Amino acid sequence: MTGSYDVLIVGAGPAGLSAALVLARSRRSVLLCGAGQRRNQASHGIHSLLTHEGQLPADFITAAESDLDRYSTLHRRDAEVVSIKPAYDGFAFTCADGSAGTALRVLLATGLRDALPAIPGIETFYGCSVHHCLYCDGFEYADKPIAAFGEADKGAGMALMMRQWSADVMLCTGGGAPVSGEMQKRLAAHAIPIFEAPIAGLEGDGSVLRRIRFADGSYIERDAIFFSTGCHQKSDLWRTLGCVRDDKGGIVTDALTEETSVPGVYVAGDVSRDVLLIAVALAEGAKAAVAINRALLRDDGLL
Repeated sequence: MTGSYDVLIVGAGPAGLSAALVLARSRRSVLLCGAGQRRNQASHGIHSLLTHEGQLPADFITAAESDLDRYSTLHRRDAEVVSIKPAYDGFAFTCADGSAGTALRVLLATGLRDALPAIPGIETFYGCSVHHCLYCDGFEYADKPIAAFGEADKGAGMALMMRQWSADVMLCTGGGAPVSGEMQKRLAAHAIPIFEAPIAGLEGDGSVLRRIRFADGSYIERDAIFFSTGCHQKSDLWRTLGCVRDDKGGIVTDALTEETSVPGVYVAGDVSRDVLLIAVALAEGAKAAVAINRALLRDDGLL
């Protein structure tokens, strides 16, 4: 498929879908490209999003796509954009299937990919009783036995934060870098024990965690694990375009418009590495879309 569009949106998660809706309703020609697994695809339910509590992520996406399909200027493709380069009056892009096109503006909503802890069998429990976001899933484990997983002070920081949800918190470092003396004191002050032994595996009923088993044969019963092992940009398009990153790995943007250091390139959603919630991704997508539309209006002498 070859064509020219007002806007190319790369990434069809909440941020990209939200931006696509605003731009389609502004009668802009939009190509929305999305491919691969979304970050929350394994989750058993969306939380901290009004009117969608507990909804399956796949059902949310299906409903959003249905909303978009009524707009004739919006085109959706299940395709991976592999190259974006500046062109005469915008950008030229190429997809993995060889198709190509041009766009006046680009929105990157490509998201992040979590670095899952190196724990045998963790994939079975991820999204059900192993999580990365306390604001998304912490409430379901209020006052229950839970564990933080992470090395050194980063893991300790997660464990301390978890005390907001439960008094029964422990920290597993998996045999990795030790916690600093100062952080050990803080953990002790909040009755959070540290388990430094490597984890041999997780045990439970289906995807419901029951216990953490350590390499020495001992185990401890837990209802959930929240990990703090980091995440990284899912796409390198920002790099090839020359966008500047901050010290946290997020893409630097204008606070008012979500435009990056590269004129005409915008970002929204988890790719910005701000507050990683669906509600925020939706808002950032809409905010970027309005800024893009206003920029195009200025190009046309209408603003």
